[in-house]
Amino acid sequence: MTYRLFSLLFTAILGTAAPAQENWPQWRGADQRNIAASENLPVTWGESENIVWKAPMPSWSGSSPIIWGDRIFVSTPSAPDPASREQREAGGPEILLLCLSKADGSELWRSEVCKGNPFAMKHNGSSPTPVTDGAHVWTLTGTGVLAAYDMDGNFLWKHELQAEHSPFGLLFGYASSPVLHNGKIIIQVLHGYKTEAPSYLAAYDALMGAPAWYLERRMDVLSETHDAYTTPFLLTEGDKTVMIVTGGGHVTGHDPDTGRELWRAAGLDPQRSKNYRIITSATAGDGMVFAPSRQRPVLGIRTGGEGDVTATHTAWDWTKPGGPDVPTPVYRGGCLYMVDDSGNVRCLDAKTGELFWGPERTAKGIVSASPLLAGNRLYITNEEGVTSVLQLSPDPTLLASNSLPVPEGRVLSSLAVSGDRLYLRTPTHLYCIGKE
Repeated sequence: MTYRLFSLLFTAILGTAAPAQENWPQWRGADQRNIAASENLPVTWGESENIVWKAPMPSWSGSSPIIWGDRIFVSTPSAPDPASREQREAGGPEILLLCLSKADGSELWRSEVCKGNPFAMKHNGSSPTPVTDGAHVWTLTGTGVLAAYDMDGNFLWKHELQAEHSPFGLLFGYASSPVLHNGKIIIQVLHGYKTEAPSYLAAYDALMGAPAWYLERRMDVLSETHDAYTTPFLLTEGDKTVMIVTGGGHVTGHDPDTGRELWRAAGLDPQRSKNYRIITSATAGDGMVFAPSRQRPVLGIRTGGEGDVTATHTAWDWTKPGGPDVPTPVYRGGCLYMVDDSGNVRCLDAKTGELFWGPERTAKGIVSASPLLAGNRLYITNEEGVTSVLQLSPDPTLLASNSLPVPEGRVLSSLAVSGDRLYLRTPTHLYCIGKE
């Protein structure tokens, strides 16, 4: 696509505005696209600028805050990593679900979800992000405890996935977040490095906890390539919703009401490797599914197929350097924005996979959080707590690099948004950021 055509497309996108949303009910927002409706989010901040409040956090986590009404929910270990090997073998601290006031960050209640905090690399027992419908909140831990509460912290039900199915067999621990659809909580367990047990998808009645459906997901791949830390993506087109799952070298589309596989596409493990685990999740829009892998390839797959659609619906594959490993891309209006682990941003033509622009550099550091799109700005937070704000255009401009004190790094959580405020989690605090 030409530079001029991109300019026209970009201008058309900016012509559409939407009211700011107050609720951010799951990882990457209400529709899992990580797009904020507000165009009035702060561009600059620091420890003494545009900080509305900050609340202490007991530990680091890859889990993101979720928001409904006047409440914020956070999954977290009760303390940082155990210092000694003996403490680690004993299980470490508990995993908690915290409820905070959105007004000032004060703690309203906490509940112990499970004991033990397994961790490896950037994972601990609180990595999955909770989900809420405004009346209930569901949380899932790295130990496999799926639990439901009401908004006041009253326990409703729980399942222990490892006891009911099989021990998790991922090399770096379990981290996929649950999703909510039509009264069902849906989870995925995609593993194989340390187990012969099958990968599976499962759903539970959201209110009562009764099992709704279960589906084994078997793939002919090797060793760690079975492992995926991705989260299912619910794609609604017209009156039909398809659940997109990536892992095991494949992308699969499922009926979220029954789990039935509708289609599959190979291509995420082109070299048939033993270590092609996937962390970054899929996204979709305008008749396309975008499925990243371990940096490359990134696949663009047309929706609407049945059965094996590898040959018929794979529109393009990005095999050059610069694909994401951990951050999930964000899509809007024909543009797919990818952030690699070094914070370099690329914009692809979503229909063809051709490069519009990039790489654009942001603040130096490793990026694990997924980028947030708000208006014509992209927010990229690195592990050192620096958030770069990139103004999008055919010739992007870095507007700001905003630092918060993070002595030991490990800012892994993606930003959340409510109204005109950002919520950024560090290992020591949850920050509410808004214009003064």
